[in-house]
Amino acid sequence: MKKLYVIKIGGNIIDNEVKLAAFIRDFAAVEGLKILVHGGGKLATKLAADLGIEQQMIDGRRITDAATLKIVTMVYAGAINKNVVAQLQANGCNAIGLTGADGNAIKAHKRNHPTIDYGFVGDVDEVNTGLLKSLLEQNIAIVLAPITHDGNGLLLNTNADTIAQETAKALSSIYDVELIYSFEKSGVLMNADDDASVIPSINPTTYSELKEKQVIFAGMIPKLDNAFAAINSGVSKVIIGKAEQLQQLITGEAGTTINP
Repeated sequence: MKKLYVIKIGGNIIDNEVKLAAFIRDFAAVEGLKILVHGGGKLATKLAADLGIEQQMIDGRRITDAATLKIVTMVYAGAINKNVVAQLQANGCNAIGLTGADGNAIKAHKRNHPTIDYGFVGDVDEVNTGLLKSLLEQNIAIVLAPITHDGNGLLLNTNADTIAQETAKALSSIYDVELIYSFEKSGVLMNADDDASVIPSINPTTYSELKEKQVIFAGMIPKLDNAFAAINSGVSKVIIGKAEQLQQLITGEAGTTINP
């Protein structure tokens, strides 16, 4: 089975031109088949503020009303996605940028929550593995924006960590998939304020204990839930760690490894 890297880059790196350029150089140097999933960064929030469109967040998740959907589509699928693709081309890495609507890459449905109306937020139903495989086999790196579609003409704002997990899971029947969540921290930390306190590996038992002790909380919980969902569905390895250490994350010398 061929190796495939699905690498998610966090929004905080996208907000920093220097760090993003360095990460893109490192990603371009990764050998073999690869998919990059990117978050949105602060650009959508800034543009919404400039346009006077109020943003609502619940538990760190953006409520996507009709006006916000237009903004995130412009920013994620347009400005950020095409900037990343152009920088990859400049680094000798042939890449194509896709939303879920392009080539019917990722279908989703509008989230139906019993108490919260998230607006135009999508939960993934299906990943078009045939399309992604055909591009990967042409040695084209795929850059996925966190926008999906419902098959009826509606675009949906979808969590980038979830897109990375669902894509990795879907392709694990075809490839030996490693999923890497790279962001500004060195991994899952024992002390959120100490970047040197990396927990080298986590399994379901230690995860429960760390949550109970509130060592792990807030935004790290959905990231780890996604990581465990992937590892339990055929993904061979999941690593969480610092974007600047991409090469070491791939070799297992840095970050936090998620074990089944």
